[in-house]
Amino acid sequence: MFTPADFLKYTQWSGIATLVFAALAIAGFVFKWGIRFRLIGSTGFMVVLTGGLFALSLAPLSRTVIPGAVRYNLVYDNGGTQTVITIPKQITTTELEATLRQAASDLYSYGRLGALTDNQLTIRARTIIHPEPEISVPLYLGQVKRSLSSREDSQMTIEIYQEKFAQLPQTTS
Repeated sequence: MFTPADFLKYTQWSGIATLVFAALAIAGFVFKWGIRFRLIGSTGFMVVLTGGLFALSLAPLSRTVIPGAVRYNLVYDNGGTQTVITIPKQITTTELEATLRQAASDLYSYGRLGALTDNQLTIRARTIIHPEPEISVPLYLGQVKRSLSSREDSQMTIEIYQEKFAQLPQTTS
């Protein structure tokens, strides 16, 4: 993953290339080259590219990684206060807690709707079980509720449904 320092280095190189394109564009107008207007377009593109790289060098692009979390998939998100993730059947309670914390960190956004209602984002974790052939049943194993207004939420509540873990199929190794 690129760091802001990497983007700053790319900004410097892109800035140098922008100056080279600008010098070529000026030379194109002085010597009346046929590609002078294309050089102006290329210079404009390089200015926009350099500006974008500079903006990326200012903002941190880091992602919080919670140890012990397993991969999950987002299956429902209303853009506001409700989301559902799917997790593997072979998950433990400690992995589920870490995964719920990871999802709460990943899915937080300032732009979520719902700040006017209860100001809570609810993320539910589920898996699919098959009690009989050709029958699929969603099994909710836990949920996390976090604030929509604060990235660092110290009041985050995690609920793990222990009774639901007994319904998971037992794997034989």
